[in-house]
Amino acid sequence: MYSATLMEHFTNPRNVGPMDEPDVVGQAGAPGQGPFMVLHLATDDDHIVDAKFQTYGCGPAIAAGSLLTELIMSRSCAECARLSAGDIVDGLGGMPEEKMHCAQLAVDALRNALAGWRPSQAGGAAASDP
Repeated sequence: MYSATLMEHFTNPRNVGPMDEPDVVGQAGAPGQGPFMVLHLATDDDHIVDAKFQTYGCGPAIAAGSLLTELIMSRSCAECARLSAGDIVDGLGGMPEEKMHCAQLAVDALRNALAGWRPSQAGGAAASDP
């Protein structure tokens, strides 16, 4: 039912947990109302240098968050903005149709984070810092 890659990311997720001082945080879904994901990003200039995720969801949601963090690190924010749910599904070696929303959840959290990102935030600086 699930690929070996998906199972590996589910049983040994990468980059799980909160980040002490993220430059930006994105969220998809609503806590207490089904699956949700929170994504913390640290940036340097216009590149993502660190990413952590937290999710409440099934195994495929955990796997999607794990793979997403690996895909976006060291990439520019512009490159990351072009990632799709299909990229997550492909990277995990497929996903059952009824679980495709998990890949979209991860991408939505990324897009939400990127929507709030400003270059002045890179390296932990607040948007209001000079």
